[in-house]
Amino acid sequence: MTQRKAVVALVGRPNVGKSTLFNRLIGARTAIVEDLPGTTRDRIYGEAEWSGVSFVVIDTGGLEAQKTAEYRATRAGVAPLARDSARYVTEITNQARIAVDEADVIVLVVDGKDGLTAADEDLAEFLQQTTKPVFVAVNKAESEQRQLDATEFWALGVGEPIAISAFHGIGVGDLLDVIAAELSDSLVGEEREEDVVAVALVGRPNVGKSSLLNTLIGRERAIVSEIAGTTRDPIDTEIIYHGQRVSLIDTAGIRRRGRVEPGIEKYSVLRSMRSIDRADVALLLVDGVEGVTAQDAHIAGHVLEAHKSVVVLVNKWDIVEKNTQTMVEYTRKVRADLQFLDYVPVLFVSALTKQRVQKVLPTALTVASERKHRISTAELNGVIQDAYHRSPPATKQQRPLRIYYATQASVEPPTFILFVNDPELAHFSYLRYLENQLRRHYPFVGTPIRIRLRARS
Repeated sequence: MTQRKAVVALVGRPNVGKSTLFNRLIGARTAIVEDLPGTTRDRIYGEAEWSGVSFVVIDTGGLEAQKTAEYRATRAGVAPLARDSARYVTEITNQARIAVDEADVIVLVVDGKDGLTAADEDLAEFLQQTTKPVFVAVNKAESEQRQLDATEFWALGVGEPIAISAFHGIGVGDLLDVIAAELSDSLVGEEREEDVVAVALVGRPNVGKSSLLNTLIGRERAIVSEIAGTTRDPIDTEIIYHGQRVSLIDTAGIRRRGRVEPGIEKYSVLRSMRSIDRADVALLLVDGVEGVTAQDAHIAGHVLEAHKSVVVLVNKWDIVEKNTQTMVEYTRKVRADLQFLDYVPVLFVSALTKQRVQKVLPTALTVASERKHRISTAELNGVIQDAYHRSPPATKQQRPLRIYYATQASVEPPTFILFVNDPELAHFSYLRYLENQLRRHYPFVGTPIRIRLRARS
């Protein structure tokens, strides 16, 4: 059973500390923090948890008006670089609007040091158009005086100001409390029935997702229902394939009506990301002509982080120039570029000519079945102990890692617990070795497996 994670979007004008707050919320430094408008141009996402509530945090680029951007760029004093930042205003604004559209909760980050600005008021007016809950995080409120001054942001009319210091962590717990309370009260579960396999078609625009979907639902299969989602959700099409209910989640509808703004292709990442969270299996489409791009790798990275099963589909194979070795070489390159291992199936298809499309659903269902595979405790310990004795781990601090026994804790994905003398003695390369040994006996096709270490009490 899959549950969609709630989405919290951080929005605000440039340089108010969104990236610092993002890092504080997810407990990592994955965003580059630089004192220049437009630095955080790409939406960055990460997972957070507070009071038992898990959610996705989105760090958007700053929202600011064109004239404001040009003024700040001129004032920054590094004219060529700073003025380049102004060119990203349209892209940043669109990105933040998309993030707001996707979010369950919005956090408007303002600068307590600068105080209330006209740009903040413009952003608040923009946010008043949404029915989503909005919280105002007054950042850089380290001093008692700034915490008192934070009340002036009530004038924005979008929510209660919460004084914080993202850098020092002051007040962040209070902000997380109200976010978690809001998410707990909202219905964001979206649970599915157990007998339905959810398959998400993900990838950049124009790689052929819609064409593939149309081909899949048109090949002598009964369409059970076509469920139009909300403005935030892709369209799910439920079909029956050889007696198995399959929910096909299409993310091709990312483009909005009207003019396509610059940078629109980047906006598909978030929608694809949320579709992956809802899915059992992700069909990652790659353009066979263009090859793997940075955005493909971005989406693939989330597949890995979400521990979802995956099948890579290299589309438009009918127009790729090839010889007898092209497929082998292309497979090797795809896996290297996407950091996938040998357990991931790679199919070369053409949604246009239907070449090998008949293999897509059988492969997806095989992979979905592998997610539920269980290994008996006796068999598991036999494989692990054999691998351990055949290639013992290197000692660390003159202490060897000892593996006492193993058990499979869960499925979807298969998760194994190894009870050891000291988890700190295990190097990640040895865990990779154990994973490879497990896959020699139980391939877990297209499915990630997790190995967790626990000290024996």
